[in-house]
Amino acid sequence: MAKIMKVALVGLGIGQAHIERGYAQNRDILEVAVLCDLDRQRLAQCAERFGVERTTTSYDEVLAMPDIDIVDLCTPPMAHLEMILKALKAGKHVICEKPLVGSLADLDLVMAAEREASARLMPIFQYRFGDGALKAKRIIEAGLAGKPYVATVETHWRREADYYDVAWRGKWATELGGVLMTHAIHQHDMLTFLMGPVARLFGRTATRVNPIEVEDCVSASLLMENGALATLSATLGCAEEISRVRLCYENVTFESNHEAYNPGEDPWRILPARPEIGEQIDALLAGWEPVGNRYIGQFRQFYEALQSGGPLPVTTEDARRSLELVTAFYHSSETGQDVLLPLDASHPKYQSWRPA
Repeated sequence: MAKIMKVALVGLGIGQAHIERGYAQNRDILEVAVLCDLDRQRLAQCAERFGVERTTTSYDEVLAMPDIDIVDLCTPPMAHLEMILKALKAGKHVICEKPLVGSLADLDLVMAAEREASARLMPIFQYRFGDGALKAKRIIEAGLAGKPYVATVETHWRREADYYDVAWRGKWATELGGVLMTHAIHQHDMLTFLMGPVARLFGRTATRVNPIEVEDCVSASLLMENGALATLSATLGCAEEISRVRLCYENVTFESNHEAYNPGEDPWRILPARPEIGEQIDALLAGWEPVGNRYIGQFRQFYEALQSGGPLPVTTEDARRSLELVTAFYHSSETGQDVLLPLDASHPKYQSWRPA
């Protein structure tokens, strides 16, 4: 029988979705044993709703619990750095929502702590874990797609005043960014997951929809390392919410479904350029086993990696690639210049991507 690992869920906003769409389907291997939140009313309501007996408002108390194997951090972004470092020092494995931290300097600090720790850290990029995205990944990695040409990524969502009634949202100091950081980050991760690293970026950001500090509209032109060209756009002012990833290769065109919050899942349009390519794709995907959608698949693969000592399904290197893109985006928008990637400690925004 598989060992059941015990989880402390910290932060009961998005944390409730982790239970409903991840832990509830993985009860054979993962048990949410403790809930932690500063809001006592929400804590009590969630404990009753999900049948969790242990609750606390103290993160330090969570870290002192000897039976807890994993802490799942679903707190506001500005709290992540200290909480990650404390958990790794306490020997607890960590799952952490995006954005992992607030700068490349902070991320490098986390990565150094991770190398010294006995525990492991997995950032959340749950949109990768859909059968549509992973079928595309398999086709590309098998070489059937051929030469990459262009890609487009659209994150067209809607957020109005009620969304920003939450005190920490819409502010640089607490949310750490706007649509680029909090909403489009998953679709942009899907682009690099499928098409590889970005080599050069020119981007623009603007605040046009809401009276907030951070941006709510962005666009960018990218040159990928593989030579392909990509365009990104995101807004929080779209009447119809969609997420769309479209990748054009020599032999195949891929297009995600348009569900705003689940673009990685089937059905994807996979359009072969010639009948024989279609036949090869059918043969490659024959007997496909579903991976477990979003948190379901990511949490299960995390558990399997912890048990085997194998590679994590999402790594801090993946998070760094994502935050390099964010950093380059903000820098390009401020300076009106192309930005070359990857970025290191010599970059002007290494310590912070917030506006000068």
